Amino acid sequence: MKCLENSFHVSRALQIHDDVLAEKGVKLLIGFDFDEYAWITRTTPTKEPIEPNFRPDLSPINPGEGYWIMGVDKENAVAILAAQRLYDLSGSNLAEHFQSLKAFYADPAVHANRYDRCTCRAPSAKTITGKVAYHGDYWIREDFRGQGMSAIIARVTHGLSFAMWAPEFLCALVERWALDKGLVAQYACAHHEADVSILVEVEAEIVDYEYWLIWRTGEELWNEFDRHNRNALILSSPFPPTRSGAT
Repeated sequence: MKCLENSFHVSRALQIHDDVLAEKGVKLLIGFDFDEYAWITRTTPTKEPIEPNFRPDLSPINPGEGYWIMGVDKENAVAILAAQRLYDLSGSNLAEHFQSLKAFYADPAVHANRYDRCTCRAPSAKTITGKVAYHGDYWIREDFRGQGMSAIIARVTHGLSFAMWAPEFLCALVERWALDKGLVAQYACAHHEADVSILVEVEAEIVDYEYWLIWRTGEELWNEFDRHNRNALILSSPFPPTRSGAT
């Protein structure tokens, strides 16, 4: 496994969060092999199926353009999973990327199910362009919920994505209950808009999921993780951070 144990001791801010997780009995690992991530998610009890945009057989992620984190408990059992990837939307925007299904599949004509549809009416999605960090496939084991983990993991992953990519935007899709329960506030995303609908076939049934788009701007990330901290945050990963214009 290509991972960096205790790799988050790279700035005082992240070290504090890593120490808090350690007190709760959780150790964080970071990985870059999405074949391994797919295997971990398949073999983790109660974890829902992995999202297609993090499945390497449906949407390969280039080296340096994606990573995942895993939290393990004292028995090394999986307690937390989350995946992040970088989209280069310099010639497009997030609404178009969703609706074309290219956000989910490398080749929608080949990989998408005949029922797959995505409608993105969130107005600001058309203005989200350039380097966009997409955070998704977040899962936390039930016995670790309600302990403030979401805020800690958001702080860690947002810092890592900023350090590796310095994106123009960082975004995710969440269901309404995440807003109602205050989880989006824990994710530190200042912006949210409704009306992203994804139609998929699940076990021979057509299901229409309604999501809210949440996001942060690059300037907001910069204000939280300034130039000094960004230099300290960059990890000595197996892959170098991507450069502007990477595909």
